[in-house]
Amino acid sequence: MIEVKNLYKSFNGVEILKDVSATFENGKTSLIIGQSGSGKTVFLKCLLGLFEPEKGVIAFDGRIHTELEIKKKRKLREEIGMVFQGSALYDSLTVEENVMFPIKMFTNKSAKEMLFRVNEVLERVNLENSNKKLPSELSGGMKKRVAIARAIVMKPRYLFCDEPNSGLDPQTSTVIDNLIREITIENDIITIINSHDMNSVMEIGDKIILLKNGLKAWEGTKDEIFYTDNEAVSSFVYSSNLFKKVKEVYTGNFK
Repeated sequence: MIEVKNLYKSFNGVEILKDVSATFENGKTSLIIGQSGSGKTVFLKCLLGLFEPEKGVIAFDGRIHTELEIKKKRKLREEIGMVFQGSALYDSLTVEENVMFPIKMFTNKSAKEMLFRVNEVLERVNLENSNKKLPSELSGGMKKRVAIARAIVMKPRYLFCDEPNSGLDPQTSTVIDNLIREITIENDIITIINSHDMNSVMEIGDKIILLKNGLKAWEGTKDEIFYTDNEAVSSFVYSSNLFKKVKEVYTGNFK
């Protein structure tokens, strides 16, 4: 479990996160949503240890990040997988080399052991026999699947995704959503996703946290979000007529 308690973060005297608390459980996908500037990215970077909050606690299965020694922070980092918004693949490296990169960095495994694990995760994301391809030879969806393979190659306990569906068509986005959810359940990991994609929210949101102006404005599930009268949810999620219609169909409350 990841526990966040009373988190505050500011830049140049401007508070970006204000008293945010949350818990994230194993085997569940949690989505952080909100308008641009709501604090989503800062929140994610605090969880990753890239930003240090002024106040508050972030605990990974009881380990408080700010209290860990350097070696223990490094060990924790090895337990974290990250899927970046633009996939962040190395253009000059093959698919195999991209996925193998974390193993080379954090372990002393033999070449045979590394290749076995790379092939294992590439098969899991349906990219077997793509080892020698370069990123320039891949579609957007394939690049994202390589990024997911790289994120899980070290068998992480925690998986973070920043806008994993950015730039993808709706059908491919659904494939990526389902893949992330399946991996989360199969490996009983904690997955936290920053997203603007409301389809993802409705499909895989075991927990949804809506941030607004640095505050946690609402928290619930993909089912509960249809029934809440929370103003922040209404103004953000149901700002489009399409999702207003979806809510009406789901709740039977036609206007």
